[in-house]
Amino acid sequence: MARWAPDARLRLVVAAVDLFGEQGYDATTVAEIAQRAGVTKSTFFRHFTDKRELLSAGQAMLSDLLAAGIAEAPAGTTALDAVAAGLRRAATAMGPINHGLGPRIDAIVATSTELQERSLLKEAGLAAAMADALVGRGVAGTPARLAAEMGVLAFTRGFADWSQQADADADALAQAAVASLDELRLAAAALT
Repeated sequence: MARWAPDARLRLVVAAVDLFGEQGYDATTVAEIAQRAGVTKSTFFRHFTDKRELLSAGQAMLSDLLAAGIAEAPAGTTALDAVAAGLRRAATAMGPINHGLGPRIDAIVATSTELQERSLLKEAGLAAAMADALVGRGVAGTPARLAAEMGVLAFTRGFADWSQQADADADALAQAAVASLDELRLAAAALT
């Protein structure tokens, strides 16, 4: 095994998703994941604390991109328009690997209560990052949290729609997520 092979983190994620799909999450060991990825167990642990973390590997980057897009939205932008800017920015990081792995990861998460809980924590982290960015723009706490939660729901729905499209690119993800946010905006307006 190559000690410092390139793209070890991505190879570990792909190997884990393959193995989880083949033999189940619980039956798959860290040693098997490392072997499939062509790395050592110590390399695995340099990148991940445990096998659950593999399924939320991009969360920190996604949170940062969402927050950066919100922060960089033009002055005077509404909270939801700033969230839309965050969704567009986050979409720029999504490529073919995300397109292919997304539905497979969702299927694996659906098989385990533990993974479903972890997924909810991931969503809460994304919402917190967006809410903090909105508060940083001067949006009050409750509206910031509501806009952020709508942003998470829009991203999740947009990602699911995007994953079903053949050969969809990052622009298609941005469009799907923003369209979902617009639907949520209309639905919220109908509540009053």
